[in-house]
Amino acid sequence: MTYKFLEHTADVKFQAEGETLEQAFISSFSALKETICGDIKILEQEEKNINIKSENLENLLYKFLEEFLFFLDSEDFLVNSIKNIEINQEAFELKAVIAGDKAENYKFTNDVKAITYNNLFVKQEDNKWVVQVVLDV
Repeated sequence: MTYKFLEHTADVKFQAEGETLEQAFISSFSALKETICGDIKILEQEEKNINIKSENLENLLYKFLEEFLFFLDSEDFLVNSIKNIEINQEAFELKAVIAGDKAENYKFTNDVKAITYNNLFVKQEDNKWVVQVVLDV
């Protein structure tokens, strides 16, 4: 599971990959987390379940990453890790267990305003999954 940041004029753009679709989604979460938190260590005091349904894989990725911004903005919850993730590619459904802590316990700058559809893709190439995302900062 890896990700890399790409050149972008105003926002943050990254590509993430994995041997499976689940690993690619986890890698994209890791890139988002680094953008939000840098390298601060977040404790795993609480777990939450997420269930997402969508129309296609791109929208599923969008909604998946939006969940982390939603938790941060509405519940002051900062996610550290994904404990379990299952993606049904035919039904475009995702279920995951995430772990984290209250954001008020940490000092960080949340530069991310939103996930965008700009240059967003999810594709399989050379026996791996690759996703690309642009974050509005």
